[in-house]
Amino acid sequence: MSERLIAIDWGTSNFRAFLVDRQSGECLESVRSDAGLRSLTTAEFPHYCEAQVGAWREGGKVPVYLSGMVGSARGWSEAPQLEVPRSALDLADNVVPAPGLDNAWIVPGLKVVRDDHVDVMRGEEIQAFGAFALKGLSSGVCCLPGTHSKWARLEGDRLVDFSTMMTGELYHAVRFHTLPGEPSRMADNSGDAFDADGFAQGLAAAEHPAGLMHALFEGRSRHLYAGLQASQVGSFLSGVLIGAEVLAQREHLIEQQAGVVLVGSSGLNPLYLQALERHAIAVDEVDSDSATLAGLIALAERHRLT
Repeated sequence: MSERLIAIDWGTSNFRAFLVDRQSGECLESVRSDAGLRSLTTAEFPHYCEAQVGAWREGGKVPVYLSGMVGSARGWSEAPQLEVPRSALDLADNVVPAPGLDNAWIVPGLKVVRDDHVDVMRGEEIQAFGAFALKGLSSGVCCLPGTHSKWARLEGDRLVDFSTMMTGELYHAVRFHTLPGEPSRMADNSGDAFDADGFAQGLAAAEHPAGLMHALFEGRSRHLYAGLQASQVGSFLSGVLIGAEVLAQREHLIEQQAGVVLVGSSGLNPLYLQALERHAIAVDEVDSDSATLAGLIALAERHRLT
């Protein structure tokens, strides 16, 4: 049995692969690309994966574990979505072989199916379990920012509930396809730059009693009459949406918890940190790559034992 493994996080728009030492957890090599699900057909997945990591596989002896949307019906091959509550051990016990590539395994996702709440996730469950393992926690709330941000609650090493927020996708839609976002589209390239004051104004606007729909429209009215510059509108809209996301989850998941484990990238984590700290919510940060590796290494060890 190889003392190395290959951990892959394969989403809708990105591919990230890591060659990892099982014992130390050290990442020995990595490769990234923009070849997400959108850019490949089903038949191309095994060939693309082998092309990216074949040099690490030692003739197939090094196992490959894949998490994320790669396991969806739109991906390589559909893996089940297990209904919560579930532990990391449950994920390991339900991995499925990746067709067309020996010793490669796709990790299942999770789902919530109740009368009052239906939701799904793929990939974030591995990051949540990995982040909590790195922090030595068994219970708490985890925030995973992204195009579709996930908020998960863990209790006794099991993920028991989660919610998806369309923050990133809605930001893109509002900025590029609505009237409030128009000034940022009319601005020069500075419209793509982050503006701290614009973002702070958006966080404040998210708390308006008229709600999110009004707060978004203030991107236009503030530009017309309150000095919000065209180059600030994008950051303002980002602040409104992230602020509204945090407010909603403060009521839904965070209220009874001591704080939040924030798992994300260097680009998004500072924005969420600012929004969380605005409401005096304690934050413990974990890099998303580290969380993914920790989660997949633990899963691979369980899979090897079984």
